[in-house]
Amino acid sequence: MPKLVPSNPSEVMVIREVVPGVIVTMSTPFSRFGLIKVGGRGTVVKLQSGGLAVFSPTALTPEVKEVVANLGEVKYLAAPDREHHIFLGPWHEAFPEAKIIGPEGLPEKKAKGDNVPFHTVFEAAKKSSIKIDPEFDAEFDYEYVNVHPNKEIVFCHKPTKTLIEADLIFNLPATEQYSKSGESATSGIFTKLFGALQHTSGSAIGQKRIAWYGYSAENRPAFNKSIARINSWDFDRLIPCHGDTIETGAKAVFQKVLGWHL
Repeated sequence: MPKLVPSNPSEVMVIREVVPGVIVTMSTPFSRFGLIKVGGRGTVVKLQSGGLAVFSPTALTPEVKEVVANLGEVKYLAAPDREHHIFLGPWHEAFPEAKIIGPEGLPEKKAKGDNVPFHTVFEAAKKSSIKIDPEFDAEFDYEYVNVHPNKEIVFCHKPTKTLIEADLIFNLPATEQYSKSGESATSGIFTKLFGALQHTSGSAIGQKRIAWYGYSAENRPAFNKSIARINSWDFDRLIPCHGDTIETGAKAVFQKVLGWHL
């Protein structure tokens, strides 16, 4: 943990209103394996009902608590894959009534540490019939990309045309996430090597190859079907967990990075 996440999150976290009064992101340094600077980001979305949905919960600092208190009541906590769960425990403790959402395998993983009760578990066998609840479903499209090694759940907030995802697409370097840390988002040989593959500029050939030969290798037709469904949604913004937010034109970036699957 000390090598992965900052020990002083209040000092280095960037809290930003992406859509005033509706979407707030909390961006922090995050180092994969303690070596690769990919950044981390939590996203809070205020539903039209006034409830809040939190995706990839990040450190629950006093500043984050204040932002949440000013926005509304936390009703949903979503771990969009089996890797984005580190802070589910503290958020559940603070908001015990919130419904927890995650992919299959994660409840068993959490049971070994800070056990939390799951309301909705995405399972491949029940993929076509999964629903969360009417309040959430009225504003979000979601697709379970179960072929992805991390068991990705991709969400689209329809009112703001915002795609929210974890490890399906990276947009490195993690400039915003390291902007208050005093560190360069691109320093270190492992970060440079990984960053050369996980960006969206130019042809994005590195990400294309990772998706084709890595993510989709187990069952490419099923992966293609998931990507086609996501591509059918109306979105213009993309909020990734790793790297900078794409404020506009995200649909074209998505189609470029995952075009071999469309």
